[in-house]
Amino acid sequence: MTRYATYPSLAGRSVFITGGATGIGAAMVEAFAEQGAVVGHIDLAAEEAEALGESISASGRPKPWFRRVDVTDVEALAGAVSDFAGSAGGLHALVNNVANDTRHNPLETTAEKWRRCMAVNLDCAFFASQEAIKQMRDGNGGAIVNFSSINALLGPENMPGYVTAKAGLLGMTKALAREYGRDGIRVNTILPGWVVTQRQLDLWLTPEAEAEWMEHVCLKQRIEPRDAANLALFLAADDSRMITNQQFVIDGGRV
Repeated sequence: MTRYATYPSLAGRSVFITGGATGIGAAMVEAFAEQGAVVGHIDLAAEEAEALGESISASGRPKPWFRRVDVTDVEALAGAVSDFAGSAGGLHALVNNVANDTRHNPLETTAEKWRRCMAVNLDCAFFASQEAIKQMRDGNGGAIVNFSSINALLGPENMPGYVTAKAGLLGMTKALAREYGRDGIRVNTILPGWVVTQRQLDLWLTPEAEAEWMEHVCLKQRIEPRDAANLALFLAADDSRMITNQQFVIDGGRV
């Protein structure tokens, strides 16, 4: 029996997630599927996406729609959103989750690397939203949930592109929320702290780094991918119908 809330308004609704094969994205694919939503997602990690789909199918839920897409390919990205909406009979929610937080030295960052960082962390969120809004305006509105980061507020070292892109998502949220509120489209941002995914464990979350993190938070526990997914569920559901143009920090009290 689940410990978490059930949102009846999500049952049968279509939800599209970028970067859904692993980490926070996979937790959201699972969480929305548990709610009875019609879930679609994209990622480059096709093998992991297939395993996730089989796991969800084995639990008795419909296997999520999936397509392998490089989100820097704007045409392929928009096509995936459109095709999923067509197969699902519309689009209710878009979750712009995909990101790459690879560290990079500001003085060694080339123009090509900078543009690639923007393409993965910011541009794709705009173009996915652009296509989603076209779908939502023809229906009964919808919800867009953007994943920023507390790094947009803290500005840590060796992440200038990532920090800039994640800050840009805050501005994009405001712009789209204001412009398309008249169409019943809500746009909000989630700013996670250090979520413990396998990528973080493999690359950066050493015992020393985690100990230092715990010194700065109020809640001395790890932030799990499902914690972020639970907030995304709420922001996509009718329970948050009058919430838009907002930022939600989930970081155990770090900022």
